[in-house]
Amino acid sequence: MATSSIFTNVVIKDPKKVEKFVNALETSSSDPKWKPTSPVKPPLTDLERIRELMAKKVSTK
Repeated sequence: MATSSIFTNVVIKDPKKVEKFVNALETSSSDPKWKPTSPVKPPLTDLERIRELMAKKVSTK
């Protein structure tokens, strides 16, 4: 399962590696570099436009 890796115990005995690991966690949580790959469109709320789109889906099948 995907969630099973969350509950895995991590054992690091080398103090230098512990410091690097903690620094990496802090860096990744403080300033994520992720940006959306495409612009986010607002949800479609116009009922007529939704009907038009659904009618196109039905007719193409």
